[in-house]
Amino acid sequence: MIADHNDQLQRVRAALSMLMLPIQTLADLPTRASNWFSDTLTSRAKLLDENRVLRQGNLKLKARLQQFEALQAENMRLRDLLDSSYKIGDRVLIAELVGVDLDPFKQQIMINKGRNSHVFPGQPVLDADAVMGQVTQVNALNAIVVLITDTSHALPIQVLRNGLRGIAMGAGIIDQLRVPFLPNNADIQVGDKLVTSGLGGHFPPGYPVAEVTSVEHQPGEPFAHVTARPLAHLDRVHEVLLVWSQEQKLTDGDDASVTGDATQ
Repeated sequence: MIADHNDQLQRVRAALSMLMLPIQTLADLPTRASNWFSDTLTSRAKLLDENRVLRQGNLKLKARLQQFEALQAENMRLRDLLDSSYKIGDRVLIAELVGVDLDPFKQQIMINKGRNSHVFPGQPVLDADAVMGQVTQVNALNAIVVLITDTSHALPIQVLRNGLRGIAMGAGIIDQLRVPFLPNNADIQVGDKLVTSGLGGHFPPGYPVAEVTSVEHQPGEPFAHVTARPLAHLDRVHEVLLVWSQEQKLTDGDDASVTGDATQ
């Protein structure tokens, strides 16, 4: 006790503590390892959960982004259509494409406007750039439109450069028209723009139709071989313009109905 009181055993205690430290560390090692392993598993599970939530959130954001891009593209198409309607100057109605004829020998589409919207057979149909075709059948809520590339369709046209008149006929191919019966010496060139002539009474004059892509003058034949490419985007259109010319009169009350549809 006297030695302990005089701190003579302090060095002994310190030495014993140093000797016991490794033993205590080894004894405590399983507990610490168990705690570390448990914390690691918990952290990993938490990270996996957070990663799963983030992946799901990212997937939802990508889906919304796709919708926004589709809406933006639709908005741009509608703007183009509205701009085109102002340039046309006639009464117009916007309709949406709801069906495509799968018959490879026909070039037809179905739109979501019909007799209830005062659509009529023979009515011109355009996209934002040019003539697409005309209405052939009308039901109450929809209508069938034959495209200008259909083999049964013929459209009176004229060359914008010089006024040369002719007929553009469908070739049965989505990107090709034929211009038959032009004399072999006719003044028509590759790159000439073809517009509606107004003859026939269905299409008002001056609407863009096509651009000439080839002209072949073969000796000994009476007519030139002329082909053209439609200026309308027939293979990827989603909305179309139905046109009433200024001369076409509707029954009483039709003006309000058509105006209401066109603004929707």
